[in-house]
Amino acid sequence: MNWLLVVCGAMVGAPLRYLTDRAVQARHDSVFPWGTFTVNVTGCLVLGLLTGAATHLQLLLGTGLCGALTTYSTFSYETLRLAETGARVQAALNVAVSVTAGLAAAFAGAALAGR
Repeated sequence: MNWLLVVCGAMVGAPLRYLTDRAVQARHDSVFPWGTFTVNVTGCLVLGLLTGAATHLQLLLGTGLCGALTTYSTFSYETLRLAETGARVQAALNVAVSVTAGLAAAFAGAALAGR
């Protein structure tokens, strides 16, 4: 039955990732991948909030929703594309800002969950 919770979360997370990415990226006239950045940081915050939550919530929202919402492969691909097209500063910023913001969001979520 646990697998069903993961599937249900992913059914929401995958389209939410696509729609959020497109909506955010459409608002920025930049080569920086703001859409992927947004979904990844949001996913880190949600996972931080789920610290200590019931197993069913972790499966549904953590593994399912956040697993489908966030994307390390797209982050890596977009960083590679930035570097290949000569936008090396943006590529380095993408790595530094994404990792820093993701960790900060996870810590913030865990701190909020602890209250």
